[in-house]
Order: sequence, then C-alpha cells, then structure tokens
Amino acid sequence: MNSPHFLRIERDGRGRPKHFVVHLAEPKFAVELAPDSAAPDRIGQGVLKRVCVPNSWAGDYARCIKLIGAAQEFFAESFAVPQPKAETRRFTR
Repeated sequence: MNSPHFLRIERDGRGRPKHFVVHLAEPKFAVELAPDSAAPDRIGQGVLKRVCVPNSWAGDYARCIKLIGAAQEFFAESFAVPQPKAETRRFTR
C-alpha cells in the first residue's frame, strides 16, 4: 500500500463506526465510506456516503472521479493484513 497522500480515519459513533479517507495533498478533500456488506470480504471498495471537495472543484467531475477512485482503492487496501515492519536496530549503551 503506497499511498502517502491518503489517510483513513475511523470514528466511533452511534451504531456503526464511520470511515473517512482524507486526501492530504492539494486539492484537499474528504470522502466518507461505509464497508460494502455485499462484497466477498465484507469491505470491498466501500460505499460512498459523502464527498467533501473544495468549492473550486464543484462541477469539475472528471478531476474528482480520478481521486475519489484512488481513495476507494486506498480504503480497500487499508483493511489488508499489515505488513511486518523491518526489524529495527536497537542501540545499547
């Protein structure tokens, strides 16, 4: 998973937790997604609940859809089994 421009935030709320994918670089935007219960892994690409884009992007759907698709891919990859970290070197005194 090599997406340094995306961040997934999970917030606990009433009932189900809410999942947000935030694009950190320009243009900054946020997408609220819900896991797709019809998908084989019960997560899938996520179901779009809300999209928050800057006013300058309103109406420029061709630009939006590319990054929203990338955000959905990041959402699906973020639930994958974490890869083991490289062994860190510990310094002794």
